[in-house]
Amino acid sequence: MAYYNFKKIAVVPTAKDFIDIVLSKTQRKTPTVVHPGYKISRIRQFYVRKIKFTQQTYHDKLALIITEFPKLDDIHPFYADLMNVLYDKDHYKLALGQVNTAKNLIDNVSKDYARLIKFADSLYRCKQLKRAALGRMCTIMRRQNQSLQYLEQVRQHLARLPSIDPNTRTILICGFPNVGKSSFINKVTRADVEVQPYAFTTKSLFVGHMDYKYLRWQVVDTPGILDHSLEERNTIEMQAITALAHLRAAILYVMDISEQCGHTISEQVHLFNSIKPLFTNKPLIVALNKIDIVRPDDLQEQTKEQIRQLEGEGALVLPMSTVTEEGVIDVKTRACDMLLSQRVEAKMKGKKMPDILNRLHVAVPTPRDGVERPPFIPQGAKLNKSGVAVVVDTGKKKLERDVELEMGDDYFLDLKKKYLLSDESHKYDVIPEIYEGKNIADFIDPDIMQKLEELEKEEELREAAGEYDVEVEDEETLQTRRTAEQIRAKKKLLRMKSWNKKTTNYPVMPRTAVRASRPQHKSKGDQDMDEGQEVTDEGCVKPVLAGRKRARRQSAVVSRSKSHSVVRQPRDKSGLRDAVQVAKARKKMKFDQRKFVQGGKSGEADRKIGTVLPKHLFSGKRKMGKTQRR
Repeated sequence: MAYYNFKKIAVVPTAKDFIDIVLSKTQRKTPTVVHPGYKISRIRQFYVRKIKFTQQTYHDKLALIITEFPKLDDIHPFYADLMNVLYDKDHYKLALGQVNTAKNLIDNVSKDYARLIKFADSLYRCKQLKRAALGRMCTIMRRQNQSLQYLEQVRQHLARLPSIDPNTRTILICGFPNVGKSSFINKVTRADVEVQPYAFTTKSLFVGHMDYKYLRWQVVDTPGILDHSLEERNTIEMQAITALAHLRAAILYVMDISEQCGHTISEQVHLFNSIKPLFTNKPLIVALNKIDIVRPDDLQEQTKEQIRQLEGEGALVLPMSTVTEEGVIDVKTRACDMLLSQRVEAKMKGKKMPDILNRLHVAVPTPRDGVERPPFIPQGAKLNKSGVAVVVDTGKKKLERDVELEMGDDYFLDLKKKYLLSDESHKYDVIPEIYEGKNIADFIDPDIMQKLEELEKEEELREAAGEYDVEVEDEETLQTRRTAEQIRAKKKLLRMKSWNKKTTNYPVMPRTAVRASRPQHKSKGDQDMDEGQEVTDEGCVKPVLAGRKRARRQSAVVSRSKSHSVVRQPRDKSGLRDAVQVAKARKKMKFDQRKFVQGGKSGEADRKIGTVLPKHLFSGKRKMGKTQRR
């Protein structure tokens, strides 16, 4: 288990979010009501409490950031150098230092303004000092925006780093890019590292875990390393160099003997010699990968000599292929055994081992008589030990998987061969398909295919005779079709117009109604010139009917028009003599309605009682928790 869990670091908010969080918490957690009538000591205490609460909130949150981020001087050198490679150690320390300085400045601002409020002599001055104190604190935080954003990016990247324990049993894979490092870790562990046929597919450290001899092992896949000086290596390569320098692990240097990675064997050997100081005091294995393409025996003599030189320098050279998995398990086993033996030797040389050995006592029994009692060894084990092949019938059943491997592509899964039937010849009979108690085969015409062919031939003859050909219309038929289209369009337009007339938005007058005649005003001279006409009192001109009575309908129309022409006086002005009385009556009406307006009533008959808000339920400040009672 790793000692460092960077995923638990809390989120670092931006300066704006930081200020909003702290000020809203101050507003929620401190009293909000103060009056000028309070004692000045009480007013001072009110505002000092707000300043100190804000300062303490800033202090706690900034201290949490400083505490949770790892200190480069206290963590393992592997993580310290890795963070230096990834984030620049100076920039990281500077950001944390600025956050620490901001915390101290906010503490000093709180102390200074708490001291100044003791000399304030009014609520206004106390409030202004409080505003100034909180404003200076927010200004200090606003200046730390860049540092906070940088720390948030570092936190996000740290959370994505793999959990590597620098002190546990580790196999470290290194070499040129595209030589098969990621393929090896995918084969021996449960990791799933991306594998592509181009260089630098792996751009960061990847870790996988496996079990060997009931122990948990971690396998670290490093990015590819190119053969140039340390100063010219980029961030991706420096991650691999950092892991090689600080992890106590078994080193697995992977070489591509087929040279498909783009680098010759001589270049790979030269890189091995360049980083050989990082292999000191560590078990070292050189894995010759891609032997499925080129076998080690097929290499040139000069290349074989270079590989033999690697064996002379203390490296164990083993062939393997991650495609066919040949030699992969052997490489893993040898690397684990070498690392285990080295760790045991290191513990034996430690200071604690003599104390442990002094507690151990090996009891050797004394012989009770002179009878020789040799150990019992089975005959089969003796023959096997002497080199004689012993054929033992284990009685293992041949599985279907074994049959599949033997036959290869010719294999066919036969599910009917295990059927238990009285007659073996019935195994491959066609099973009838039953639907609603009836056999479907009974309803299938045996001559259906022959009938289908006859139908198809008949259709071909009809097509050849031109039965399905489309007749070409002449000009007269086309003209008739166009005329019919125009007639249909015209009819549709007329229907739309008729519908629009029907859907009117004014009231429809009944048939019995008669249109009222408008008054026609004429001059006095015109009236004298008109003969046979009479001018009514309303100024309307109507003909004089000599010797004939008016019809009932005409008189009714005239009386109705007279009644509509009379202008009625408004109710608020009826019975009042002049404008003075109207104004006086309106003023008295407003005065009488005042109690209803102030009470929120709609009139004298309004008896509704509004929502009652009991003071013990709805007064005071809301706190955390349920809102049923406040």
